[in-house]
Amino acid sequence: MDPEALAWILAQLGPATSTDDLTTRHLRLGTARAVALEVLAERRAALLADPLRLVVDGVVTMDRTANLTGLERQLALLEGATGPDDTPTGTDTADQIETVPIRPARRTR
Repeated sequence: MDPEALAWILAQLGPATSTDDLTTRHLRLGTARAVALEVLAERRAALLADPLRLVVDGVVTMDRTANLTGLERQLALLEGATGPDDTPTGTDTADQIETVPIRPARRTR
């Protein structure tokens, strides 16, 4: 994985993410965007596995629904984004030759 892709992934996921784990995932998945989507999907699944809201009357209230909403927004943004090592879809990188008939600007009689 090149440094540009690693920097992009860390910007999406935060600097505390293990670069060794990201490199392993990049080798398996192939693109930086796929790595970021997989890590965010795992974080979302971990949030959903535990209760989002915990209330103990008079002691503690813990609400993680805003975290879940933020992760879902970030996932939606990455779905439509292009990563640094993605090839743009719909672009033809092959060389093309086009023939155009050449005519004089003015016709003389």
